[in-house]
Amino acid sequence: MSTELEALDTPAVAVDLDRLERNLRQTSELASAAGVKLRPHIKTHKSAWIAKRQLELGACGITVAKLGEAEAMAAAGIADILIAYPIVGAAKLQRLAALTKVARITVGIDSFEAAAGLSALGQSLDVRIPLYLDVNSGLNRCGREPGAASAELGAKIAALPGVWLAGLMTHAGHVYGKASREECREIAQAEAQALLTTQACLRVYGVDVREISAGSTPTSKFAAELAGITEIRPGAYVFGDGSQLYPGIIGEEECAMRIYATVVSAPRPDTIIIDAGSKTLTTDTSPHRPGYGYLPNYPEAVIERLSEEHGIVRVPDDCPLRIGDTVAVIPNHCCTVTNLHDRLIGVRKGRIERMIQVDARGRTQ
Repeated sequence: MSTELEALDTPAVAVDLDRLERNLRQTSELASAAGVKLRPHIKTHKSAWIAKRQLELGACGITVAKLGEAEAMAAAGIADILIAYPIVGAAKLQRLAALTKVARITVGIDSFEAAAGLSALGQSLDVRIPLYLDVNSGLNRCGREPGAASAELGAKIAALPGVWLAGLMTHAGHVYGKASREECREIAQAEAQALLTTQACLRVYGVDVREISAGSTPTSKFAAELAGITEIRPGAYVFGDGSQLYPGIIGEEECAMRIYATVVSAPRPDTIIIDAGSKTLTTDTSPHRPGYGYLPNYPEAVIERLSEEHGIVRVPDDCPLRIGDTVAVIPNHCCTVTNLHDRLIGVRKGRIERMIQVDARGRTQ
């Protein structure tokens, strides 16, 4: 570890800029080679600077989860945004109306009620708001079942004025529970099939949607094998994390994010305490590895418990760590770590090069 990193005031979240750039380029090239559009989800980094770099490398636009994220990105000059979340209620529709004046906004929906609100807004603005219909591909979150159920809803929405059904979308987030690359490939294939089956059913109603949009970093790795998909929406690929590392979807060299923490106590022979707790590491766990993060230089150590400002780490008897030492942690889930911090520290070859502002931090509305 460089002197600059050792001297960080911890806990600190650092991003290796060379690894970040390599991750951005690799996924851009993967999409290009597969002949699909890349519309990355910015909830991972929430940074206008990184989003603009993704666009420079060929992304067709970006994906956000909430209106607040869209507002932050539009304020930075980003002009093509998918809000992959239902917009419901007068207050949010009013904010959406303002956004449509400065950016091309597409909205994800999974109900006639949400679509009707957007239809009324589109009519009032004398525009047609593009919509993506969310289809359930196994996560069992938003979206009706693929095929007839989703197509019936899609046909009703397509008949509304003030909107147009531009595409189908899904998020196979359950892929993160799979333990191997082959299992992830199977989820990717099922994700694509859910959308393509729904597209075929919609054609029976005379509705032909243009975009077939699949989401999640693990399934995006198989984009070249998914005939019919037109767009991918990975997010966590930019930083990498344990959820991708543990099942072998990525290698450690693709993990650009590290949390640096200081050993502040060694109260028992098998225990050290680090100054990174739930307010830094988050409480996300993994089905593939115990603990709340991975110490790559001390792989046998396990962050067993968290309180707000303490990480309680079980270590082997021969562990050389002492009070005052600095450790690096690969988080289980990089997206939630980002949202806990105002800025990330951009590092190149062990030296601090820039601060990365988390522009959309806390934009949950």
